[in-house]
Amino acid sequence: MSATRPPSPIEETSGGGEPSLKQVMGPGLLLLFIIGDILGTGIYALTGQIAGEVGGAAWLPFAIAFAVALITACSYLELVTKYPQAAGAALYVHRAFGKHLLTFLVCFAVMCSGITSASAASRAFAANLATGFGLDVGNGVILLIALAFMLLVLAVNLRGVGESVKINVLLTAVELSGLLIVILVSLYFILGGNADFSRVVTFETASDKSVFLAVSTATSLAFFAMVGFEDSVNMAEETKNPARIFPRMMFTGLGITGLIYVLVSICAVAVVPVGQLSESETPLATVVQTAAPGFPISDLLPFISMFAVANSALINMLMASRLLYGMGKQGVLPPFLAKVHPGRRTPQAAIVFTTVIALGLITFVSLSPDSPVVPLLGGTTSLLLLAVFALVNVSVLVLRRERAVTEHFSAGRVLPVVGAITCLYLVLPWSSGRPSGQYEIAGVLLALGLVLWVLTWYARRKENANAG
Repeated sequence: MSATRPPSPIEETSGGGEPSLKQVMGPGLLLLFIIGDILGTGIYALTGQIAGEVGGAAWLPFAIAFAVALITACSYLELVTKYPQAAGAALYVHRAFGKHLLTFLVCFAVMCSGITSASAASRAFAANLATGFGLDVGNGVILLIALAFMLLVLAVNLRGVGESVKINVLLTAVELSGLLIVILVSLYFILGGNADFSRVVTFETASDKSVFLAVSTATSLAFFAMVGFEDSVNMAEETKNPARIFPRMMFTGLGITGLIYVLVSICAVAVVPVGQLSESETPLATVVQTAAPGFPISDLLPFISMFAVANSALINMLMASRLLYGMGKQGVLPPFLAKVHPGRRTPQAAIVFTTVIALGLITFVSLSPDSPVVPLLGGTTSLLLLAVFALVNVSVLVLRRERAVTEHFSAGRVLPVVGAITCLYLVLPWSSGRPSGQYEIAGVLLALGLVLWVLTWYARRKENANAG
């Protein structure tokens, strides 16, 4: 027999008379939001690296990453339909364990993953813009373009989620067009009898790695291309009837992106030899240039990539601001983060706060663009999110003791256990094959989170003492 859980420090009502967020997202916009968030620069850059780990069977890590994401998505669906509020994983972990420190670290880890991803995307946007227009500019100008782009994202977010999601629709269409070009041009090459399908089932691993470890390492890379589905739960308060439409749109979005990734990876290794593919910094451009030498992909791809990373930045900043708004509203973070614009009904304080952090990160990355830390940020993002996913899968089981007020999606008893185990497998160094640098960066970020938590705890304690 389940029992209603006593009220936790996270309350589910808005405080201070703040207006609620505006519900503007229906099934179509939610689906495009999910697809646009998953698709991004990952597939444009990771295909060659994954092929370098496992050889021609580069589609297998993408398929495994899709399966892990799908299992964890079921846990997210149970929780978002049971608790349709902003804050996502941080809210679920807090309800399950009631530990402010753990909640703060989860919130901080997810926020860092979004802001870091958006900051890197802003830098990539500026670099692609310069390449696309043939601008011969230095690092300082690239930095200014990146900062200006992030301010543009700030303006769009402040304008309203409706406008943000409509821009996401346009940018998602551009992202999809680039991947469809790769698939269609490759199919033309394949149907002409020029492809070598024997490479698709060939494993080629480094001499110091077994096939199993190589697949694990490649899956850890591929999972970075699958993350993004979890961001949508932070938009729950701005979605119409989330309990009904979230499951259908989540499964549809994951299915579409998973299929595209597998098709792109199969086409890539069938058209281009693995060695050439793994050495290319723009593997999909190499695929199209090999399949159709006269196709002007070299001129087109920087602009497609520019729109792809712009979409990643926009959605990640949407997610980060909604996460902070939700936690400010629930009393885990300072309440000023829950301030909502009375006219636009957007979380203005959280949007400005996350943008300031992003501007600082962009500046830091741009001051040392050749630093080895930069290429590791993608893997660190995946590492942090997989650790959070493991906690979310466990939270589902813990929260089964709470009686649901309305009907909700159920992930069953087995899937959350499998999800927690697989996520932890891809986190641990001896099983995932991750480089040590990823753990070092994650450790520094979490240490910073601990410092912020101590400062927040001290400020609240002093405030309570003065009130007494």
